[in-house]
Amino acid sequence: MGAPQEGESPYSSFIFLLLIIVVFYFFMIRPQMKKQKDLRKYRESLAKGDKIITTGGIYGKIAEVKDQTIIVDVDNNVKLKIDKSAVLKDASDLQTKK
Repeated sequence: MGAPQEGESPYSSFIFLLLIIVVFYFFMIRPQMKKQKDLRKYRESLAKGDKIITTGGIYGKIAEVKDQTIIVDVDNNVKLKIDKSAVLKDASDLQTKK
């Protein structure tokens, strides 16, 4: 950039930089933090009988909930132990390519 030109305030470039940071915060960082908070609340509220989708694409019904894991019933007498962090909030979280 170089030195400010004659008649140009040195604060104008600082204000422009500050404006860019504020825009990034409100349009990118803040919504992502809100989404993560909502997902964490959803995972904490999982209960027996809820239908879920995992990040690996496994559909099932919760049979048992523990602190960090859940037992998912995927078929007759087929149960999987899955970490809670692998559960998606809803099907829109699963990005499908068509």
